[in-house]
Amino acid sequence: MRSSLLFALALVSSFVYSQTTIDFTLRITDPSSQIYHVAMVASGFKEEVLEFKMPVWTPGYYQIMNYAKYVSAFKATDNAGKPLKWELVNKNTWKVTKGKSKTVKITYDSKAAVAFVANSLLDAEHGYIMPAGVFMHPKNRISHPLTLTIQNDPQWSTIATGLEPVNHSKNVFTAPDFDTFYDSPILLGNLEELPSFSIQNIPHYFIGYHLGEFDKKQFISDLEKIVTSATQVIGDIPYTHYTFLAAGPVPGGIEHLNSTGFGFSSKELNSRAGLVRMYNFLSHEYFHHYNVKRIRPVELGPFNYDKGSPTTLLWISEGFTNYYDELLVKRAGIISQEEYLKEIENRINSYENKPGKLFQTASDASYNTWADGPFGRTGDDAFQTISVYEKGSLLGLILDLQIRHLTQNQKSLDDVMHTLYTEYYQQKKRGFTENEFREVAERMAGQPLPEFFEHVNTTKDIDFKKYLSYAGLETKMEPRERPEPYFGLSVRQKSDTVVISKVEWRSPAWDKSLHSKDIITSINGEKATLELFNQVIQKNEPIQITFSRNGIKKEVTLRSGIKTERIYTIEPHYSATESQKALLNDWLKNR
Repeated sequence: MRSSLLFALALVSSFVYSQTTIDFTLRITDPSSQIYHVAMVASGFKEEVLEFKMPVWTPGYYQIMNYAKYVSAFKATDNAGKPLKWELVNKNTWKVTKGKSKTVKITYDSKAAVAFVANSLLDAEHGYIMPAGVFMHPKNRISHPLTLTIQNDPQWSTIATGLEPVNHSKNVFTAPDFDTFYDSPILLGNLEELPSFSIQNIPHYFIGYHLGEFDKKQFISDLEKIVTSATQVIGDIPYTHYTFLAAGPVPGGIEHLNSTGFGFSSKELNSRAGLVRMYNFLSHEYFHHYNVKRIRPVELGPFNYDKGSPTTLLWISEGFTNYYDELLVKRAGIISQEEYLKEIENRINSYENKPGKLFQTASDASYNTWADGPFGRTGDDAFQTISVYEKGSLLGLILDLQIRHLTQNQKSLDDVMHTLYTEYYQQKKRGFTENEFREVAERMAGQPLPEFFEHVNTTKDIDFKKYLSYAGLETKMEPRERPEPYFGLSVRQKSDTVVISKVEWRSPAWDKSLHSKDIITSINGEKATLELFNQVIQKNEPIQITFSRNGIKKEVTLRSGIKTERIYTIEPHYSATESQKALLNDWLKNR
């Protein structure tokens, strides 16, 4: 009965959509203007009033972006070109009264001047389109199919995207719904394409803007190994093609269903450390097509493009992906065991020496990322927050090692991820709840995991020594005093003004009640400059600071203190058992 009903609903949906069409045209007339010209034609809709909405955020970046603020020159006409009445209902909704007209055409301009992968960009040499920030959708029509025609700059040779072309066209694309459309960035320009590679006969492409000079053959060979190691975790490839879109020297990276858009500069590849960082970065964004795009918390789809979609489980979606990024590079044979353990050391040391771990849980950090930001708050109360990336990656580490230990290495976090993929994405075709995740994790472990979930929902210290010992690793922690003078504040210079940008919790600057955004007017009686500040903090001498807050001047004497950090080191234990060594080798896929 259920399958018959679904089939009937599908037929009805198909019939309805066959009577209505949505077609976009994007024109680029002057790239240097940084303006995308957008036309949307909606035909066959019977309503006399249609509302067109611009998303306020894009999946993959959990912050309100207010894309509508980039829209200008909005117009609406009928199929004969006659102007239609319209009004801006709220900051991201345009209401058009079309009456009996069968067709509505809206046109508008979208400014693209922000160099960041969650924004769109257009300049004289290339364009990057984040569709959620450029294209509107008719209200309540997210599931409607659409086409997009791109009238590219005539001097540009390439359009690269994960969207499907129409009849092998180079500039006309289609999407089955707006979720897919918004999840498919587009890169334009005279782009360079590296040799593709195939895994299970599925092609993978790497296309970018100004890629620069580096060992491209070795780079693609390594990338293929990383992708292969990721697919081996899940055992399935759910797309027909995948594209890495290197958008040039812009910050960030965002995952998508069959592509990723990211900042890329060949200068980063000139050192071993920079190359490994790039591999970890691409590993992270690639593994996301499993973990969050398909293995996802139930809140992350269908998306609420008006308000965002908060969830308490980003420590899984972002944190576990952060855990796997370096692990997959190790399993691919690109970094050594020693290099990987050093990465774990660095991550533990970073987390353990931030006060946020005393105040905020992983689940709270997940839910509050919309307000706090992906890496925690900035400003005077930054010390109260953590990063879901950092804490979540460490939760992935200890859960993996605990499951392996409890099952004599018969099960692992790989099995948890594989099970979530098959049971929720493939079979139930939905996301999982917090309780459902816990049930799968404990099923793989063969017993309840109260201690692990206590680390998720409280600020209890993590016993890294215990968990890493399961793999025959010895973890040592010793306090170390930083040798340089410690004042606990950072500043930036804006024009000729020196402004405090950060004050560390319980530092000498904190104890003197200095705040971020305070304006330093003089240092030791001299006019404050960034150069002078950098000079005086190198000396273990008192600093006389005059500063202004809300127009009121104050003066303090700042004396250096001592900063003590907890430093962890990890290395194989000389007396590790054979089972511990076997667990280590299987975990890291040591060859």
